[in-house]
Amino acid sequence: MTADGDLSVGVGAAALRVGGFLPFTMVDYPGALAAVIFCQGCPLRCLYCHNRGLTPACGTAQIEWKDIRTHLERRAGLLDAVVFSGGEPLMQAALCGAMKQAKTLGYKIGLHTSGVAPGRLRQVVPLLDWVGFDVKAPFEKYQEITGVHGAGEKARQSLAMLTAANIQTEVRTTLWPGHVDCDEVSDISRQILEMGVEDFAVQEARDPVTRAPKKSAFFTDLALQNEIAEKFENYVLRRAA
Repeated sequence: MTADGDLSVGVGAAALRVGGFLPFTMVDYPGALAAVIFCQGCPLRCLYCHNRGLTPACGTAQIEWKDIRTHLERRAGLLDAVVFSGGEPLMQAALCGAMKQAKTLGYKIGLHTSGVAPGRLRQVVPLLDWVGFDVKAPFEKYQEITGVHGAGEKARQSLAMLTAANIQTEVRTTLWPGHVDCDEVSDISRQILEMGVEDFAVQEARDPVTRAPKKSAFFTDLALQNEIAEKFENYVLRRAA
């Protein structure tokens, strides 16, 4: 599979590789009760990744799509949305079919993505109601964080696609001291503002081994925080719980 995803058509939802399922959440889709499907596989190797069990293309405990669909059928009218998260959902050819089935059941469709496969994103844009989009670093510095050459340009293309389609999108940036901190967040805010992004969240990372929050200079730079907050319609600073 290429970094832009296998663009084959006709792959049914049953082929979706699912590494986890959260049947109920109030925090993964803004203002909605949702279920979250954690898709298996991700081409990036981010320094702060906390879902490393979802990185391999095939997991050790895969959940069958038919079981998830049964749950969604039973909860139709009680839940508002289904969020496809990961891993990286855009790496799977079955994503479009799974989203269509969830949409047919009456759910709003959310997507958590890093935008690494703009070709696959183009396929599912008509189905999307909301996107949580991870911007890892200033686009020209992506390789330092993700370990993947060219990932920044693919992310830029995908984010431009979402803003052009007027899909509600929250950009999230996770702080990683020494790599993504004050200067980088400032650069990211400028880049995404120029692209038309209105919702921006800056997030505190946890060490993937110790789970301790990573101390960032950004949290003590109130002037920079205020400067960035004033640029966006909606801005939030998320500390590690």
